[in-house]
Amino acid sequence: MRSAHTVACGLLGATPGSRLSCGERQEAWGWRGRTLGRPVTGPYGAGWLRVVQSPLDKAIGRLWTGPEDAERLVPRQVPRPGLRLVRQWVEGGNAYKAELYDHAVGETISPTPALVTADPPLAAPWWSDLRTALASLSTVHTDRTAVRQAYLDRAMPHYLAFLDGPVPTAPSSWSTAHGDLHWANLTGPELGILDWEGWGTAPAGYDAALLHAYSIGMPETAERVRRELSAVLDSEDGRFAELAVITELLQSAERGDNVELVPALRQRAEEVWHRMIADGAARTR
Repeated sequence: MRSAHTVACGLLGATPGSRLSCGERQEAWGWRGRTLGRPVTGPYGAGWLRVVQSPLDKAIGRLWTGPEDAERLVPRQVPRPGLRLVRQWVEGGNAYKAELYDHAVGETISPTPALVTADPPLAAPWWSDLRTALASLSTVHTDRTAVRQAYLDRAMPHYLAFLDGPVPTAPSSWSTAHGDLHWANLTGPELGILDWEGWGTAPAGYDAALLHAYSIGMPETAERVRRELSAVLDSEDGRFAELAVITELLQSAERGDNVELVPALRQRAEEVWHRMIADGAARTR
């Protein structure tokens, strides 16, 4: 991937960021080494060059085209670095794609999706901007899919079998979501939302539920998320979205991802489920 990043610099006329020597380059690795990003200076000034690798037969579909689709379709009211240039090439049976972005304002809030060491000191305007961005994104029309109904039908009964009673698998509504809204994809102190590979339709409230799930290991931040995004999380849509998200994270924990969150995720699922039952009982009275 480092060699591919060097190739990408040549294709896009970029050089490593001027403040960094070759041995000191900041690196941002994606899930299991599939992507590598570094700061660069390019044709548009300071930027960020991200390289994606995929087996040749899988270099298609929503994950491969997500950033370009977002650049075309998602309004600028959703703050994110602009995508300037894209180049693709094939080498050794793999496809590579180079994406040159404007440099993000601020810094990523966490090096990992889940908060594990500190509660981020985010001011009220950051949260207000996040609510505005998610509301704007939710109305974007797209044929992209972030979460499939077939997955919910299959996975929710299996991974939520510890709950008391059959769990519904069909959300009451769908909307457009970022699909991977965690702390490593958010910047501060000024809001920026990174990594638009997997955006598309999902159960309404999905992004808020995902951010809460990745905060659950830090109780103060989890409480802040619940308070700041209460209009979503305290709704019928939000409760279903939490169960859908917890399903996904419990499944990914079987592959070794965020295993430390499992006890808290299971406890949260029980809390949400009991509230859903209580809400249903109240509606029938």
